[in-house]
Amino acid sequence: MQELSPAITRQSIDAIAVFEALEEATAEAAQVRGGMYWHAGPASAPDRKYLVRTTPAGAETSLGPQTPETQAIYDKFTQRKQASAERLAGLKAALNQHQRLNRALRVGRVDPLVVALLNRLASTQLSEHFRVVGTHALYAYEAAAGVRLDADALTTRDMDLLWDTRKRIVFSTQLARVDSSMLGVLQKVDPTFRMRQSQKYTAVNKDGFEVDIIRREQTEDDPHPIKLSDADEDFGVAKAQRANVLLDAPGFTAVIFATNGTMARMNTVHPATFVSFKRWLAGQAGRDPLKRRRDVLQADAVQVLLEQYLPPN
Repeated sequence: MQELSPAITRQSIDAIAVFEALEEATAEAAQVRGGMYWHAGPASAPDRKYLVRTTPAGAETSLGPQTPETQAIYDKFTQRKQASAERLAGLKAALNQHQRLNRALRVGRVDPLVVALLNRLASTQLSEHFRVVGTHALYAYEAAAGVRLDADALTTRDMDLLWDTRKRIVFSTQLARVDSSMLGVLQKVDPTFRMRQSQKYTAVNKDGFEVDIIRREQTEDDPHPIKLSDADEDFGVAKAQRANVLLDAPGFTAVIFATNGTMARMNTVHPATFVSFKRWLAGQAGRDPLKRRRDVLQADAVQVLLEQYLPPN
């Protein structure tokens, strides 16, 4: 592994600060979505006004007649909404500038498609239902450690997403709000994604990049088989051996950088869990020898990151 240069380190720190500020601003803006307006009263009282709150979906709720209290609610809301819009605009402009600097300094090396997919999950509020597991998790660990791992440890053309079956009802509700299917979410990023007919938990694009969605082995009231939506073409989630260990483990999050300068937050498992899981995987009798050697390589690399660069907790 190689430590990042001082210039790249400084740029990544500054860029992450802006990225995280934008995350906070976006969450705050969600609290003032929709609008408020004063609605004229009935014909019998034309001078009387009523405060109405609107949602982005078009629903309306009356907050009562105009009084000093409702006027204060209206004034506070409009001030917050304006301040939020100005803050968002400023931070988006700053982030665009940092992304150009990221690209110029070659801060990142993640496939831009991976970053775009993670940002799509975040913008649709679906990211909380998934953890990135497998080889791509290494990008989060090296980003947090400020190093670059050997390319041999990172070579892969698929991204594994671990889906939390315990939140499947909430997930289904949110997915229905933003799209008709999980495949549709991916296709908003790359319209060439299609389900593999021989492997219904995998979507592949025109370049051969695959997204696999897996789940824990069936337990409690988990349904099986399960499909992420009622759409004709969508993911049928595959059960993965010992995936419950990855699901129940402490989480780990880091901002990663693509080769084109864009950035995204990756949610995965704690590096210590990754190490123990990879060592268990390498010890399985039926494991392909080539995959077994890579399992050991990845476990050894992350173990070094834990010992020398990453905090224990």
